[in-house]
Order: sequence, then C-alpha cells, then structure tokens
Amino acid sequence: MNHKHKNSVLKSLSGLLRLQKEAILKANRSDMQAYPHMDDSMRDRLKVDDRKIEGMIRSLEEVALQEDPQGRILYEFVREDGLKIVNRTVPFGTILIIYESRPDVTIEAAATAFKAGNRILLKGGKESLHTNSLLTQLWQEALTLNGVDPAFVTYLNLSREETRQLIRENSHKVDLIIPRGGEGLIHFVQENASVPVIVSGRGNNFLYIDDEADFEMAIRLVINGKQRISVCNAIDKVVISRRLPALEEKVNQLITALKEKEIDVWGDHGMAALSHAIREENDPTTLCEEYLAPKLYLTLTDGPDEAIGLINRYSGGHSAVIVTGNVAKADHFMQEVDCAAVYHNASSRFTDGGQFGVGGEIAISTQKLHFRGPLGAQELVTNKWFVYGEGQIRE
Repeated sequence: MNHKHKNSVLKSLSGLLRLQKEAILKANRSDMQAYPHMDDSMRDRLKVDDRKIEGMIRSLEEVALQEDPQGRILYEFVREDGLKIVNRTVPFGTILIIYESRPDVTIEAAATAFKAGNRILLKGGKESLHTNSLLTQLWQEALTLNGVDPAFVTYLNLSREETRQLIRENSHKVDLIIPRGGEGLIHFVQENASVPVIVSGRGNNFLYIDDEADFEMAIRLVINGKQRISVCNAIDKVVISRRLPALEEKVNQLITALKEKEIDVWGDHGMAALSHAIREENDPTTLCEEYLAPKLYLTLTDGPDEAIGLINRYSGGHSAVIVTGNVAKADHFMQEVDCAAVYHNASSRFTDGGQFGVGGEIAISTQKLHFRGPLGAQELVTNKWFVYGEGQIRE
C-alpha cells in the first residue's frame, strides 16, 4: 500500500467521523450509562464529546500530512565489487494495542500504526465496547471505500482470559504488543509475550520548585499539571527546596491555589508542619503511586540533587519538571533525571504527540528500546537490509 493510498483511507475516515458524529455520541452514551458509578478519572477517559471527536478528526488530518515512514533509507553503501547495500524502514507487521476506557485510542493510535503500514488489532476495555465497535466499523468502511482489506484494522471483543490466552499463545501472529493500561496488565504482557513489547508506562510525574524559582510561575505550572486527573502527563508530586525564601508563606499560597481547584493536598511530616491544610502521610510508598485523582503530594528537599534522586527512584519515568531561574541547575537536572521528557519552566502537560509536532501518538513509551516518549508513525517501523547484486560471491 503506497503513501497516497494510506492517506486516502485516513481522509475518508476523517469524513466518516464528521458524518457519524451523532451516532458516535449515542454509542458513547450507552457505554457511560452502563457504568454509572465510575470514578471521575475513568469518566474523563471514557467520555466522548464534540471536542474529542474534533480531536480525532484533527489527528487523522495531521497524520495524513506526515511523511511516509515506510521505505526511508537509513543507510546506503556500495562496495568496491558493485554490491549495493541499502537499509530501509519497513512496517513491524501486525500490532496489538490493548487499552482501557479511551475510545479515541481506536482512532488515533490505530491511525498512527496504519500510517506506518502496519495491520492493527485493537483490544479495548469492556466499558467502551459500543463506542469502540462503531469506530472500528467506520475504520473498516474507510478501508473498503479505498479498496483496502477491511481486516487491516480489527477489533477483538475478547474476555480477560481470552486476551491472556492470545498474549501467551500469540494465536493471531502478532509482531508487536503495546499495552496501555494498569501495571497488572503491563506486567502480564511483559512476562508472557513471546514478541516485542512497547511499554506505555504510568505517569506519576514530579515537579521540582527550586529556591531560585519564579514562584508565581511555579503555581501556574502545578495547577496546569493537575488540569486533567486522568492523563498520564499530569503532575502527582511537587518537590520544594527547603532554601526557598519565605518558604511557609509560599507553601500556603500554593495550597490555597490548589484548594480553589478542589485538589486535595497531602505531604510528609516536614511539609505538614508548614500548613495545617496539608493531610500528613509519611508512607514512602505513596511516592510510587500514580493517583489519577484530584490529589497532590508535597515534600521538601535540600536541593536539585536530592530531587533528582527522588524522581529517579520513585517516578514512572514519564515526565519531570524543574522550575528555576538558574540555567545551570536546569541543565544539570534535565541531564540527570531519567525520564522520557524533561522540562525547564514549562508544564508536563505538553508530553503528547500532537503537542510535540509528531501528530497522534500510539503511546508514550517509558522504556529505552526502541524509542522513548510519544511514539508517532515515524517510530512504528523496523528496518530491513536490501542487497542488490550481479552475481557477486564472497571469496
């Protein structure tokens, strides 16, 4: 399938989403009504509204405009005997995406994998079955309209045990698995899959406020980091330098701003001593937890090195922020923190394929092989060596 053909499918799908907007909203209402007692985080992930549909459409249009990831020459060499050796990008083959409660993944992640020439198997959560089934139907209609096998994008309506069996036995001849869900799912896939796995890990992102920080800026970045509680680029932990001038006053200023946004503020003993509005929690395991809730945890450190140590030990390896006016400190922090994305004086909420200019992403990888951060179409390829000769033999 050539570049033009793939783009035609993406554009057809974009048009179908516009035409079927009301049907999509109706299907999503059925899913929402089936789970009336879901928490706010799940509700945010599951709900599809006009804004999310427009986001799906925009993602398809952006991916269609990108260069074709297939067939890029990575290396080329001609030997003295005339043997031509070329290394090119090729699709992985079939990618299985396992995800929970986010119907937009059915469009955006699949489009990213499709642009790279891959076949896609989608396994969404049972809570989004109606929405996902309709979106997959629209995928297959767009494929059929352009003369492409509709099985290029397939939805798997499987139970948990059937999904586990698929992972263990690879009965669908999958070449790559991308699990997007809780740690239990990720660990099961890692331990049982016989094919490569790209981990779209948890968030649990940290923001460090240095003693040379613009504190008004710091408050804005913290508040923006909790703007949505269900996303993996949200801030869960704020680490503050003990050397921050007017420390107690500024901590209470931050807490007031958080309380206005109805965010619960927790902290360790040292932090709780600065404000009675902080709920004290001294169990260090909370530092490992991704809250997915209107909750933020505060702690104090002696400086950037201690903050770096905390982040590298406890964070999910996703995103980390330093707020400081000292460029040397910021550079040291950004070099030493072991996360996929590091920020100086900017919100962690930018860790997103669209915001980074790579279009829709299939996942935000927190591992180091074969890529880290937002995975766009350009990263969903592998490589193959093409060797052209005229009868050459190796002596």
